[in-house]
Amino acid sequence: MSDQPIVFDEWQTASGDRIGVARLNTPRNLNSLSMEMIRQLGPKLTEWADEPSIRAVWLEAEGEKAFCAGGDIVSLYRAMTEPGKVAEGVEFFNLEYQLDYQIHSYPKPVICWGNGIVMGGGIGLMVGASHRVVTEHSKLAMPEVSIGLYPDIGAGWFLNRMPQRTGLFLGLTGARMNGADALFVNMADRFITQELKAQVVAGLTAADWQAADAHALVSSVLRQYEQQSQAALPASPIRQFFDDIQQATDGDSLPQVVAQLAELGGRDDWLGKSVKGLGSASPTSLALMWQHYHRSRLHSLQQVLDNELVMSHNALKKGEFAEGIRALLIDKDMQPRWRYASLSELEPEWVNSFFSQAPAH
Repeated sequence: MSDQPIVFDEWQTASGDRIGVARLNTPRNLNSLSMEMIRQLGPKLTEWADEPSIRAVWLEAEGEKAFCAGGDIVSLYRAMTEPGKVAEGVEFFNLEYQLDYQIHSYPKPVICWGNGIVMGGGIGLMVGASHRVVTEHSKLAMPEVSIGLYPDIGAGWFLNRMPQRTGLFLGLTGARMNGADALFVNMADRFITQELKAQVVAGLTAADWQAADAHALVSSVLRQYEQQSQAALPASPIRQFFDDIQQATDGDSLPQVVAQLAELGGRDDWLGKSVKGLGSASPTSLALMWQHYHRSRLHSLQQVLDNELVMSHNALKKGEFAEGIRALLIDKDMQPRWRYASLSELEPEWVNSFFSQAPAH
């Protein structure tokens, strides 16, 4: 076992080509995305893109529990609370969003094996891959509103590309998705059981990469094992409750939609459990999510990431994000003291200030 936070390998194929392998390697903290991982992965992807014998990239994680549970927010907390360290948080977001865009626009197939927990920054790595695989153990979510942030890593772009208003629902509630949900909302492309992973790898390395389009070859191999996995595919609650979600998110203002969602909290089903987090979410974060989602409707991915960079830089300095992490992971009292206790108390100037670029000095 390597003690490196990310491990690189290359698999030889039958045709003499290679597949680049990047493995997140901090299973004890659920492979949380650290600055060191980002600093190493970006240049390695560039190197592989320029190397003709590398035909595809395989992105996975060590351990069975998680692909990546999100960004390393404990380090971000230190950047926000220790004197003179905020620049480290700024650099983290700068490099993270560059990496996310690099994956989205990568010229070769990127196969992401999204087994276990995939949240926040982990979704940022996975969602841009050309071939996104989920398993029976996949648990996906974007719960940023519960820690004083907002769904970032391009979420303003991809949440708007989900069926109807499911993206709005997922961003406001932080609801947990299974593999079938991820397929339904276009966060994944294939469902393959975890036990078939070794056979998928064997199929890719045994293939003749010289004789086929690389993307088509990957799809062909994955399709074969997806067909073998159909019996294990769970039901999709988002598909099951789609009409209820549409009805609850049909409103002209954030308070109206949040109230309609909260009414579902009395139900003893997946939908009822999914809206429970609204009560403890940061009102500021809910407002940021709402505004960013609607502003981003017609924006390109690059525009969205540029806007999120401004928002995240502001979040590092305004206290709400730090307070959310304190309550969850530092003091663990689960009692965040949000700047505004309710949506009705929010001041528009406060929310709008997150979208404003600080003047250069």
